[in-house]
Amino acid sequence: IRMNAIDKFAGNGSVYLRSLATRGSGSELAACLPGAITACKAAGYDVVLVETSGIGQGDAAIVPFVDLTIYAMTPEYGAASQLEKIDMLDFADLVAINKCDRKGARDAFRDVRKQYQRNHELFATPVAEMPVFGTIASKFNDDGVTSLYHGILAALAERDLAKWNSKLPDNPDRFSSRHDFIVPTDRVQYLADIARGMRGYHQTTTQRAGAARERQQLLASRDILAHGGAPKSQLSRMEKLAADRDKAIGQDGVALLAAWPKMKAAYGGDEFVTKVRGKEIRSQLTSTTICGTAIPKVALPRYEDEGELLRWMMLENLPGHFPYTAGVFPFRREGEDPTRMFAGEGDPFRTNKRFKFVSRESPAKRLSTAFDSVTLYGNDPDLRPDIYGKVGNSGVSIATLDDMKVVYDGFDLCLPSTSVSMTINGPAPTILAMFLNTAMDQRLADFEADKGRKASEKEAAKLRAWVHENVRGTVQADILKEDQGQNTCLFSTEFSLKVMGDIQEYFVQNQVRNFYSVSISGYHIAEAGANPISQLAFTLANGFTYVESYLARGMKVDDFAPNLSFFLSAGMDPEYTVLGRVARRIWAVTMRDRYGAGERSQKLKYHTQTSGRSLHAQEFAFNDIRTTLQALVASYDNTNSLHTNAYDEAITTPSEESVRRAMAIQMIIGKEWGLAKNENPNQGSFIIEELTDLVEEAVLQEFERISDRGGVLGAMETGYQRGKIQDESLYYETLKHDGSYPIIGVNTFVNPAPPAENSTLELARSSEREKKSQLKRLAAFHKRNA
Repeated sequence: IRMNAIDKFAGNGSVYLRSLATRGSGSELAACLPGAITACKAAGYDVVLVETSGIGQGDAAIVPFVDLTIYAMTPEYGAASQLEKIDMLDFADLVAINKCDRKGARDAFRDVRKQYQRNHELFATPVAEMPVFGTIASKFNDDGVTSLYHGILAALAERDLAKWNSKLPDNPDRFSSRHDFIVPTDRVQYLADIARGMRGYHQTTTQRAGAARERQQLLASRDILAHGGAPKSQLSRMEKLAADRDKAIGQDGVALLAAWPKMKAAYGGDEFVTKVRGKEIRSQLTSTTICGTAIPKVALPRYEDEGELLRWMMLENLPGHFPYTAGVFPFRREGEDPTRMFAGEGDPFRTNKRFKFVSRESPAKRLSTAFDSVTLYGNDPDLRPDIYGKVGNSGVSIATLDDMKVVYDGFDLCLPSTSVSMTINGPAPTILAMFLNTAMDQRLADFEADKGRKASEKEAAKLRAWVHENVRGTVQADILKEDQGQNTCLFSTEFSLKVMGDIQEYFVQNQVRNFYSVSISGYHIAEAGANPISQLAFTLANGFTYVESYLARGMKVDDFAPNLSFFLSAGMDPEYTVLGRVARRIWAVTMRDRYGAGERSQKLKYHTQTSGRSLHAQEFAFNDIRTTLQALVASYDNTNSLHTNAYDEAITTPSEESVRRAMAIQMIIGKEWGLAKNENPNQGSFIIEELTDLVEEAVLQEFERISDRGGVLGAMETGYQRGKIQDESLYYETLKHDGSYPIIGVNTFVNPAPPAENSTLELARSSEREKKSQLKRLAAFHKRNA
């Protein structure tokens, strides 16, 4: 990062940077350092800066080589007595304590100043005048860094080494005054609070269910006694006891039980009517098999015990009803399958062709865009060898607004039946801006074609506002997941989080209601090696971190929460069966009870992709079987959209043939598989309920472990999430290697004479023509817009 930052100054010869290897572990200095310093002085440079590698307590080898020494440290040095062992505090002319936004930084600043005063026997000098500076180098325009800069200038002038003046105001406190916490310090225990809240909700549910059971028993006993001619005083006593149980059940519990008969009757008819944003939606409640059996779209429980019924309604309930364990909508959308196929390869023209292929049978166009690594890292196509070979490989090359228009050509981006997902993180703000401008330009072009003239400024502004309100889709933009499990980070986490907040504020101001500003992704965490429980725990923890950070910016929860979406994987382990259920329940209860969010904000919506890590190159034809089972699990769990991987993805970018088979998996489940006619098949299963509770408790325990490390951001500072992902990945690979985790065709049921199938696969790569075309189109774009 530092090398890139000085690049614009290096061209005129005013700055020269060279990295020197120490070539050994015994010293922090390279043997050639004296010669390198002499060469820089001979070249006429005004100042030569030498930065050593990290040193221990007793290392001060740099001192004889320099005129001015600066010792950089952090607040985490242990007890104050450890400062006496640090040699550089005896020799340093200035001390910089960096990362002063961390806990205990003020105390460290005080202790280091006192230690410096003792070491240098400056007892007659006020401790406030010690050359010790508290900095936060990761923050732009940090006044602690500015104060250090002033200290360096003063020290250089004092030694007659350089006389420079600064236009920046000094900070007399010598300690960074800016502490813009992403999550305020008084809320840093948010995950532990959420875990406590969820357990409290379960405890309350158990208590209310017990009270409901007792009330039912009391009223039944009263009826029996009344039938037997018991005195009225006894009956009144029973009624009073039953009324007392109403208080324990609570008003909302009583209301749930009172509403159940009406709800049961509504689901017993032929048609169910719901309203979504003022629109009336009618859903058929049964479908008839070829045998004449009427299959209910939603099956109802048959509990007679009101305690069990209340417990079920508080922990499960019907799809579309709090806590949304079975699904956030009462019914699946008819005429729009959950299929959303991931695609992207070559140049925008080839990807556009693939989009049209995967959506040609669907009235709803649900597109999911994969970008090449050049785009993911925010670079333009280039002849540079490290870039050129990657242009258009494993994703589409998008460098300009022209490219964006080509890739979605032929799709009306503002139709209610069209939605676009874009899997990109570091450059997400730029790609999102390109996409929104593409949608706006489509509207302006339609206006011009319809009216025979260009829109006026007022008309254009109105059209752009309409696009904001109607465009549907998702941009991933999940920087926390990138830091934890994937790595396409272009900027610091703090800066990226601020940009995410800026985008969300833009969405709020422009009433962008149907587009998700972030897809909080567990899929990539799972692909990096996390097990399903860690995947879900990290993903939800990241989601709640975004909630806390947006609230800290002053946004209202119901303004931004509907713009949050999630992305989970579906794998082979049993916990995957209930990931969606657990996520929805934790999110709904927490958003309602902790954050006071409204109904729409309580509904966690997520996309599922079948596990890429579960695909294997050995006997890869078996991969379709794995994908089918994973898709079935996702379908039963009422995922909101689904991508099924192609069988050859373990080896190459999928072909049209393999993609067609992957799409057929979803179509066969949705249209041929009989049980899929029912939309809550998981409800009522003993193992599903048991797994749901087990996974939820495991997630809550992970919340507490993260909370103990200072929340998500504090845990990231120590690499907790990355370390756990790596450990779990190694554990899985070890079990796979020794055969204790059976994988058919890989370590079990191995074909003794495998066919040479791999040789028949064509490896998908971008062509030279496509790469050169992208370079030519980019140059033309720059020339046109210079």
